[in-house]
Amino acid sequence: FGVEDKVLWLPDAFGYTWALPQIMARSGLKYFMTTKISWSEYNRMPHDTFRWQGIDGTQVLTHFINTPHSRIATYNGSVTPAEIKGTWDSYRDKDVNSRLLTAFGIGDGGGGPSADMLERGRRLANLPGMPRFRQGSATAYFESLEPLWPKLPVWNDELYLEYHRGVFTSQARNKRYNRRSEIAYHNAEALCSIASLFGAQYPSAPLAAGWEKILLNQFHDILPGSSIGEVYEESHRQYEQVLATAAEAQQGAMAALAARMDTGEGALIVFNTLGWQRSGLLRATLPPDVSPLDDQGKALVTQPLPDGSTLVEAEVPAYGWCRLALGTPAGATATASLRAEPHLLESPYLRVSFDNCGRIVSLVDKMAQREVLEEGRPGNQFVLFEDKPLANDAWDINLFYQEKSWPITGEARMRVIERGPLRAGIEVCHEFLHSRLCQRIYVYAGSPRLDFETSIDWHEHHLLLKVAFPVAVHSRRATYEIQFGAIDRPTHWNTSWDLARFEVPAQRWADLSEADYGVSLLNDCKYGYDIHDNVMRLTLIKSATSPDPEADQGEHQFTYSVLPHKGDWRRETLRQAADLNVPLLAIVEPGHSGTLPGRWSLVQSSAENIIIETVKKAEDSDELVVRVYESQGRRGRATLSFASDIAAASECNLMEEEEQPVAFAGRELGFDYRPFQIRTFKLSLR
Repeated sequence: FGVEDKVLWLPDAFGYTWALPQIMARSGLKYFMTTKISWSEYNRMPHDTFRWQGIDGTQVLTHFINTPHSRIATYNGSVTPAEIKGTWDSYRDKDVNSRLLTAFGIGDGGGGPSADMLERGRRLANLPGMPRFRQGSATAYFESLEPLWPKLPVWNDELYLEYHRGVFTSQARNKRYNRRSEIAYHNAEALCSIASLFGAQYPSAPLAAGWEKILLNQFHDILPGSSIGEVYEESHRQYEQVLATAAEAQQGAMAALAARMDTGEGALIVFNTLGWQRSGLLRATLPPDVSPLDDQGKALVTQPLPDGSTLVEAEVPAYGWCRLALGTPAGATATASLRAEPHLLESPYLRVSFDNCGRIVSLVDKMAQREVLEEGRPGNQFVLFEDKPLANDAWDINLFYQEKSWPITGEARMRVIERGPLRAGIEVCHEFLHSRLCQRIYVYAGSPRLDFETSIDWHEHHLLLKVAFPVAVHSRRATYEIQFGAIDRPTHWNTSWDLARFEVPAQRWADLSEADYGVSLLNDCKYGYDIHDNVMRLTLIKSATSPDPEADQGEHQFTYSVLPHKGDWRRETLRQAADLNVPLLAIVEPGHSGTLPGRWSLVQSSAENIIIETVKKAEDSDELVVRVYESQGRRGRATLSFASDIAAASECNLMEEEEQPVAFAGRELGFDYRPFQIRTFKLSLR
């Protein structure tokens, strides 16, 4: 409509990440409005008009509509005298501001204001003894608050909603689709951008359409799991289309690049879509009687898998590829460093002992020479909780859910499934009530992670499933990944504000660390955590019956991992979580000549705390967009090094607008950064 709005109007989302002020400001938005925080269960926010300070220090002007409706505020006002007077009476910041905002109309029903509402508004314009009412725009209202900026209080934290905590978990399959889709489009954008540098066409329209579908399904009653069942039937069909589009783009880009390489007698081309060089495992279907070879022609260590594929370890540069020639001999000699028995797994990093119930009774970090678990308390303990919230079945988890719990302690079926040079694993299966749970638990020759690949056939209602790890770590605060950074939250319940966060959201990891040692709990599609004292728990399934009577029934697939580590989460947690979520990709290419090198990297950072989060083609030009963020709360200077000389470079916002020239020299672009800052660059390479 030719209007550039400056207001982020989110009345009814279920809490707001600490990263949002920076995302807003870098997207051209100045003002934020919500009402939902007034629904909080235990505490009321101390301010209604304030400067909200984000994780990087960015501040945005924020106002809560506080029009009263029972015990909460509403964005569906009726312009009654009681509402207008109540809005003024309940306002928290009368000492600095006398202009308030109310929204009226039949909002949730899709309607606008009625004639009666408009007439009441006319009469309230100058009614003695009442606040004066007039109509206007939200933008004009926020602009009228600008002169108050120096006097406004600051809220420097996330806006956590003390309510609707179940939405971190409800409709778990949709949340898995969401994570898979985000990763698939990250991969497709990066690979297609690289391929376009060598002449391939970038599939702008299909990727844009796919992103629109992903964002549509992040609507606040779809992704949270609080919609009716028919919504998820349609959503799942859309996600399958989204993933198919991404897979086609990804495969096309890899094939286009592989076709331009000299592959000798045939090669395995391995791609890395993360911003650092990494050594990792991938599954590949190889031609018979051949093996990947290193640069000297020696066979690499591989591991055949029961499904006919092969596990291969490769070291691949950042946003790039490596070529592994295929040839004979078919195998290589490996040092036996892994051990698997029905009740024991051992690697160079970990020694894991299990009881007959499949629980971990000892987890020894061999590098640190310490027991990871609290003495006498098993890890990987599944616990069922009665989940009957007071209201809002799919939305809510109430604190009293903990009063009825049933640890799963029946004897498990346990067997060895792999004893290889690269990984070793056991399978542990449980049957309980009407459901069945099977895990493939792996240790690795080259990684300190302990992975739990989990399959559940779930047929329970009003039960909450969590997995618990009581760890030998003492800390008053735990750290959780959020968008473009991390946030600390209390592990104690000293105050009502602490207790209210008994269930919290996170992205790919949560961590509990002492000064020199800690444990991270990673996931590939879960979002609900609770860490109280030294017990780390991940919420796996919530089986509400309203508004969808069949919510979460049936098959579920997910993986979580335990990562013991020296130091705190900054040492390796983020990279291990990324590795779990974004595996290496590969394509087998027949032999032919070509001009592209066997090893290539588009871009890498000189600083390990600078994450190259996104590589994509610009929306409105053929330039390359590279987005980075500072991940560890540090300040400094970093350099991005590219595969070829830079012809032109500028910095832009998240909308790829407001471009400003940046200095560069040859292949390098240097920049300063502050804690958790996002920076986006547009470039042309020679």
